Amino acid sequence: MLMGELSLTSPAFNHMGEIPRKYTCQGEEISPPLKISGVSQEAKSLVLIMEDPDAPIGTVTHWVICHLDSKTTEILEDSSLEGAIVGKNMMRKNKYMGPCPPKGKHRYIFKLFAVDDKLHLDSKSRKKKVLKAMEGHIIEQTELIGTYAKQK
Repeated sequence: MLMGELSLTSPAFNHMGEIPRKYTCQGEEISPPLKISGVSQEAKSLVLIMEDPDAPIGTVTHWVICHLDSKTTEILEDSSLEGAIVGKNMMRKNKYMGPCPPKGKHRYIFKLFAVDDKLHLDSKSRKKKVLKAMEGHIIEQTELIGTYAKQK
């Protein structure tokens, strides 16, 4: 898997910085704004997966987006993601699930993939199926990590 010019940032938090409460289970639980740059011209679509690798039950999938247009340069806060497919999160819901760690500070990894094909996926797709479909199609990938600990 290549790490190239592809970049994912957020105007709401820095890499390894704290995700604002607004985007968590303690706030409005809306998706944060994201900026995308450096997408390869060979890319046919983008895939975004957000997960918490620090959950006590193992990695928790918070957000799965497929078929995001390769010309996308930003995902607006609380975006409806027109044209893209939102797959199933850990709770089997087709939506963003905000950070909500049971205890301590967790990392939330937003993984962005540029793929060379429009994958055969639909709204029933979960992370495992998306990862399988991407095999052999990933041109490049990048990630943005935010952290969150519940506030009292």
